[in-house]
Amino acid sequence: MSDAFNEFDDRLRRIDKNRARMKQGYVTVVDRDGLIVTRPKRRRASMPWRGFVFLICGFLGFKALLMASMGFGNYIDRVQKLEQGGVVEIAGAYLMRPDSLSEYLALKLRPYLK
Repeated sequence: MSDAFNEFDDRLRRIDKNRARMKQGYVTVVDRDGLIVTRPKRRRASMPWRGFVFLICGFLGFKALLMASMGFGNYIDRVQKLEQGGVVEIAGAYLMRPDSLSEYLALKLRPYLK
């Protein structure tokens, strides 16, 4: 009798857990056998990684485009002028400093801009 009660109690716990997850949204699908089943929606990742990667790629591309169009010497001079400003300008100068990847991309872009 105790085993039957434990199984029943476990089943009730699973049902309650499933209902709690369904309160946050659910989707209805048709199984392979034709039975319509309602399942809780999958949770999305808290950090939108794809958007974050696109943002970084876009920023590096923008920086490479600036380097290629201005020239490396002029670009470095402008970043150095930016370092003489306030806190926001210093932070911008830190982000806009030339790095190896953006320099490589600028060298590849340079022939297309002339």
